[in-house]
Amino acid sequence: MVAHFAHHLLTALPVPLLPLIRDDFALDYTQSGLVISAFSLSYGIGQLPAGWLADRIGHRILITIGICGVALAGLLVGLSQTYIMMIVFLALMGVAGGGYHPAAAPLISTSVEAKNRGRALGFHIIGGSSSYFLAPLIVAAIAAAWGWRSPFIVLAIPTAVFGIIFFKLLAKQAGTSKAQQVTTGYHDETPSPPGRLRRLVVFMILSTFTQAVIFSTVAFIPLFMVDHFGTSEATAAAFIAIIYSAGLWASPLGGYLSDRLGGVRVILVVCFIASPVIYLLNLTPYGPGIGALLLIIGMVMYIRMPVSEAYIISHTPERRRSTILGLYYFSSMEAGGLLVPAMGFLIDRFGFYSSFTIASVALVAVTLTCSVFLWDSRE
Repeated sequence: MVAHFAHHLLTALPVPLLPLIRDDFALDYTQSGLVISAFSLSYGIGQLPAGWLADRIGHRILITIGICGVALAGLLVGLSQTYIMMIVFLALMGVAGGGYHPAAAPLISTSVEAKNRGRALGFHIIGGSSSYFLAPLIVAAIAAAWGWRSPFIVLAIPTAVFGIIFFKLLAKQAGTSKAQQVTTGYHDETPSPPGRLRRLVVFMILSTFTQAVIFSTVAFIPLFMVDHFGTSEATAAAFIAIIYSAGLWASPLGGYLSDRLGGVRVILVVCFIASPVIYLLNLTPYGPGIGALLLIIGMVMYIRMPVSEAYIISHTPERRRSTILGLYYFSSMEAGGLLVPAMGFLIDRFGFYSSFTIASVALVAVTLTCSVFLWDSRE
């Protein structure tokens, strides 16, 4: 959990700082979207080789690179003086951080029994969501005093220090890790029947698309708050914190529900909830109602994560888990990275109302289509 927190402490900064970055470089919505995509696209690309490497050279090295590499790149983002420099270093941050998730989730899954896998992954996600929850609150004060670059510089140092410490802790544990591992899953090394493989693919498509739509929507929430409701940048950052606060309780809840009810049932419910909530952003006035909608969006995000990881791990041979998870994370981040500038383009042309409506309709259409293939699943 602490490693997950450290890994995301810097990657959580671009979204809450986006209004300040936009003003500093005089960006439109499309260019602002590229700030987020620069990291997310490269982060997705980094997952593919990292997942393959984790299955071959071990998880410890990839996790360490994922933490220390993000710290170094984050420091460079804070030192960048032009828009292009910032984009390049955000892309470097994504590539460096790509190894963390494909290595961390399988490492956790081998440490618990299969019946508790979802809950264990849910508790791990609390660490990452804590970063996204605290970062907007922390950076609001730091950025107000010293500008948007200062949070990257200030937070890079403790992140790098922790990465080194964590590497040493994992090295001590490596000698006994094989003895501590528990057999996970009754079908890990058996070929998946065609029907199960088909459902796995459909499940990954639904989870990936849902993540991408929510990600592209959340990326513009700070600008939505500032431009649509006229709030300050600090207030907009606080509203972002509402979204990520859900991860403190929704991720273990999602893991528990996955263990008890099965991943398919849970993922379909949260996906059907997400669509109307995104649309209602258009209709709800400023105040507690907006806060409630953002909290529900956060709930959907963080319930989906452990459910998806547990389902994929449970339907993948142990020796290939990092590779398959790398493919899953790659798809999620690339889809999200492509949709963010597309969402910015729509907002530039048609405004927030039409853009959020299109996102809502697309999400419900994909969920309905995928549910046809998943509905009869008893897993």
